[in-house]
Amino acid sequence: MTLNVELYWSFRSPYSYLATPRVCALAREYDIAFDVRIVLPLAVRKPEFFRDVNPLWPPYVLRDTVRLAQMLGLDYAWPDPDPIVQDFATRTIAAEQPHIHRISRLGVEASRQGRGLAFIDEASRLIWSGAVRGWNTGEHLAGAAARAGLELATMERNIAARMPWHDAALAANQQALEAAGHWGVPTFVFQGEPFFGQDRIDVLLWRLGQHGLARRADAP
Repeated sequence: MTLNVELYWSFRSPYSYLATPRVCALAREYDIAFDVRIVLPLAVRKPEFFRDVNPLWPPYVLRDTVRLAQMLGLDYAWPDPDPIVQDFATRTIAAEQPHIHRISRLGVEASRQGRGLAFIDEASRLIWSGAVRGWNTGEHLAGAAARAGLELATMERNIAARMPWHDAALAANQQALEAAGHWGVPTFVFQGEPFFGQDRIDVLLWRLGQHGLARRADAP
């Protein structure tokens, strides 16, 4: 029996990126269907957060994500460009945010087409691995989309034709995340129970095991 898990995920979250390869591995090994639900990052939803946050928090996150990437054997570098336009000296979030809205809508469209997990895997590697500069330029996103089984030009045409729907989906995803009992990403929700953070994947697996989690017959 397939177990359905909602995955609330953001393109600006390094922890979302670091969790994704393991999520993909679980989807290959176990009969789990991950419903990818893209949310806009806190910097867009609540820009005052970075103004008021404890000044020790940003450098700690950087230190923690670097060592976590090393432990997981993942390439990792802060994105260029950052999906969020922000002045790090003042912590000010710009009013115009072209990158995060574009990539988040693409994530919603990928999920609509049933390729959400594959797309966030490819796109997050593009953004966070440090392999390319200017991930938003040239054919980089088109290549990521193609590797995920999608066609970027078609995705962008669909978004242009139905942008209010995509933006409403982003808002609905955030509301559903909060209704499930959390606000951050990555958060997994199974039967209404939230599991926040990449370090709760084992707890999620334990819970799924109580509900008949099974390996796929064709698991590698």
